[in-house]
Amino acid sequence: MNRHACTNCGSKGVARFQNETFRISHRGLAAGVARLSGWRCASCGEVEFEPASAKRYAAAGDKLVLQARAAEREEIRRIRRKLGLSQARAAKLTGGGHNAFSRYERGEAVAMPAVVNLFRLLDKHPDLLKELRAE
Repeated sequence: MNRHACTNCGSKGVARFQNETFRISHRGLAAGVARLSGWRCASCGEVEFEPASAKRYAAAGDKLVLQARAAEREEIRRIRRKLGLSQARAAKLTGGGHNAFSRYERGEAVAMPAVVNLFRLLDKHPDLLKELRAE
């Protein structure tokens, strides 16, 4: 049964689907979301979920984002400790305020990608920390 024209390409070939499983991923994490229903364009493949399915799909995506953030918090904590840095020293090193790392590690703030990348680099090459300490 066709519902309407595709909001993406304008095609009239929009057909209903029911009880399908969609795979969702974020930063290397993935999950399947089962029993989703809605409409799919036969021309471009665009999908529009019905409201209940859209809510469940969005909630699954939100859950992956929170899991990725938690993993990133643990990663920077592990690296900071491996390098023997206090939270205050790590914050100073990256240009953040004195409470920045405490807030990152408690999940009250999300570390900038540059901070995460720097700590990942230092995790693989801890000897570079000496270069950064020379101020």
